[in-house]
Amino acid sequence: MAAVNPYITFNGTCEEAFNFYKSVFGGDFAYIGKFKDMPSEYPMAESEKEKIMHVSLPIGNTVLMGSDAAEGFGGDYKEGNNITVSINTDSEEEATRIFNGLSTGGKVGMPLNKTFWGAYFGMFTDKFGINWMVNYDYEQK
Repeated sequence: MAAVNPYITFNGTCEEAFNFYKSVFGGDFAYIGKFKDMPSEYPMAESEKEKIMHVSLPIGNTVLMGSDAAEGFGGDYKEGNNITVSINTDSEEEATRIFNGLSTGGKVGMPLNKTFWGAYFGMFTDKFGINWMVNYDYEQK
């Protein structure tokens, strides 16, 4: 069964925001990584390297996730359009089915593919203008 989690994009304030959320909700980050931590085949401008590539904070049965917008990855930050629905699936097949279904008539920003962080992952905006991410963690199964 797929899990649905909110994913928030920030304009350089992700770490500050998530430290604030952590102070309110408690707990610890399940993961926090900066753009400088990515493999070298993904070059980043010096001004982007200290920005947050991904952070996740478990809150009950949900995981609040976020990152900073980065020009190197088409970071088109727009306040008010900076929340994405993230779907985590139990299999590659489920990820493909959901991705293909929801992206029909929309615009794919990143096709489903295996990633350096151990996931089968893709992003798109559906035909209604809603941003989605679909993820299957094959390294953790």
